[in-house]
Amino acid sequence: MDTHKEIFLMQQTYATLFSLANKIQMKGDQYFQSLTSRQFMAMIAILHLPEDETTLNNIAKKLGTSKQSVKQLITIIENKGYVTLVSSRKDKRAVNINITESGKQVMLECSAKGLNFFGDLFKDFTTKEMELLWELLKKMYRFDGEPQDDFEAEAALDISAEQNEAQIRALKEFERRRMREKSESKSLKRSKRHE
Repeated sequence: MDTHKEIFLMQQTYATLFSLANKIQMKGDQYFQSLTSRQFMAMIAILHLPEDETTLNNIAKKLGTSKQSVKQLITIIENKGYVTLVSSRKDKRAVNINITESGKQVMLECSAKGLNFFGDLFKDFTTKEMELLWELLKKMYRFDGEPQDDFEAEAALDISAEQNEAQIRALKEFERRRMREKSESKSLKRSKRHE
């Protein structure tokens, strides 16, 4: 076992993850425009929680951050008119966060833009590589024994027929773009082999 190499790899992985998280957040902010990446993810977390469990604590747990950090995000989003705070029926000391109609609309807009961002972010990854990366990241998340409160369940977002059509168009555009990028990547690999 090469201890020095392992320490080097741990340091480099940590530094890369740290700077990558910042870069993804900064670039995501440019794509989403109406929301920052952190605000968008806070709203995604709300949509992935049962309606009567959208407390600051539960949102913070889903995002892997502190209640204070989520409170700052929610205050900003509330000031934009995208969420409202209502007293919890389960716990009188807590509040639940509900997404407003304008919040739903901005989520749909950001989701469509997010597909373009994801397409750019993962354009050089195969499906197998994305699966492996996801598994490794989940493994790393559990370093302290606590598993990630994931986002695998369907989000609870009631949308109109018009909003649904816009979402379908965005998904079709994403699929078309992804297929084009894969085709271009294969062509590039073939031309490099023939050089």
